[in-house]
Amino acid sequence: MSDVQVLGESVERGDEILTPEALRFVGDLHDEFAARRDELLQARTRRREEAARTGRLDFLPETREIRESEWRVAEAPAALRDRRVEITGPTDRKMTINALNSGAKVWLADLEDANTPHWRNVVSGQVNLYEAARRTIELRTAEKTYQLRSDIPHPTVVVRPRGWHLPERHLRIGDRDAVGALVDFGLHFFHNAAFLASRGEGPFYYLPKMESHLEARLWNDVFTWAEQRLGIPHGTVRATVLIETIPAAFEMEEILYELREHASGLNAGRWDYLFSVIKYFRDAGSRFVLPDRNAVTMTAPFMRAYTELLVRTCHKRGAFAIGGMAAFIPNRRDPEVTEKALAKVHEDKSREAGDGFDGSWVAHPDLVPVCQEEFDRVLGDEPNQLARTREDVSVTADQLLDVAATEGRATAAGLRGAVDVGIRYIASWLGGNGAAAIHNLMEDAATAEISRSQIWQWVHNGVELDTGERVTAELVRTMIDEVRKELDGQVPAELLEPAVELFEEVALAERFVDFLTLPAYERIS
Repeated sequence: MSDVQVLGESVERGDEILTPEALRFVGDLHDEFAARRDELLQARTRRREEAARTGRLDFLPETREIRESEWRVAEAPAALRDRRVEITGPTDRKMTINALNSGAKVWLADLEDANTPHWRNVVSGQVNLYEAARRTIELRTAEKTYQLRSDIPHPTVVVRPRGWHLPERHLRIGDRDAVGALVDFGLHFFHNAAFLASRGEGPFYYLPKMESHLEARLWNDVFTWAEQRLGIPHGTVRATVLIETIPAAFEMEEILYELREHASGLNAGRWDYLFSVIKYFRDAGSRFVLPDRNAVTMTAPFMRAYTELLVRTCHKRGAFAIGGMAAFIPNRRDPEVTEKALAKVHEDKSREAGDGFDGSWVAHPDLVPVCQEEFDRVLGDEPNQLARTREDVSVTADQLLDVAATEGRATAAGLRGAVDVGIRYIASWLGGNGAAAIHNLMEDAATAEISRSQIWQWVHNGVELDTGERVTAELVRTMIDEVRKELDGQVPAELLEPAVELFEEVALAERFVDFLTLPAYERIS
């Protein structure tokens, strides 16, 4: 085994997680799989460059047999058969308790986009997940004691580790930084797999940011290795994959096939999907330029094609289709704003349930009954809609790529909003909070990614705003200065200044940065 060194600061109760045995397990995982991960990241770059050159993606001819042959994923365990409402959120202690008390069927315990890789978050999140599995978690503050309710069922916990691209530089394995995904998965699996398996409650995972079925194959091999290493029955692990990149949309069936003995379903990760479309085709011409973020709804033709194909693919293969995020946060001081937003959430969840999704995401406990009402109306006494195979759906590559048919345009207000939200979120992220309440929405890293990538695309395509102005680097810098002045006093200076600097870097640099969280990571301890 390679030498494993913990470089991060001491974290309360960290010694319970970072045991010699757990670190050895993570080190062995790393020795076995890190090199393949590196190769797959290089393959991403080559494929993106080809797509940019041709302005094209297509279904893979070499995997046609998988798409045309008969097979199904493994039958779901009882704990995952009813997923009509899933609440998402980071693994801080208060959120963990509130999520387990929310009444949702599933809690997506997020170690990725709603979290930040500050070492205290990485380690304390694992402490909280350990206690969440055993239902022993509580939080005592001077004002209140937070405890698990005993009068309601608690949701099934599904853990989302970091994507393949993120390192963990607080853990050194051999001569390199650890792979964040293997650290998150490895620590959680080592400490909880046997306990959860004995209760039929896991371990279950959400897998983010994948771009190909080969990346799914790597995860499947990780699961198989980990199960064998700890004597867990093969197939105990179940994974739901977020289809939140445009290349993955062309490989949904192949991704399920690679994970078929460990697969649970696919999720429509709508915000990261928008970011991926922009990033992938950022320099492929004006037909891939999107209007303001708020103008791109789930009824846009290319988004409709994506979600319809996801439901069809899942139910054809016996997997669950999970809908996208309702990010609204109820505003108790403004009932009118809340009423209008709740109406939109009802409409969104009604559409998803009607399309055949088996459940959907919300970001706030107050939205759990809203989502449940809409899915109850369609599901009735059934736990899911697997029987709706949606054979009426047939989606082409052209439909998935029909970005140009999206209604709306780029506006000065949209540009200003992108700058404002992007800077606010990055400041929150640098401060250690990856789930930020901004303008009545619960935002995660996808928010800032959409904001800065869209600005980069608008600048490099000379997009004209509704005011007649062209989007230039100079115009963006002017707006950045205006937002900085507006936020002065609202956001601590030690967070605002680096947030402004980083946002300008990732929005306006000549060379596009694949993920803003990579340079952001270099700015935290």
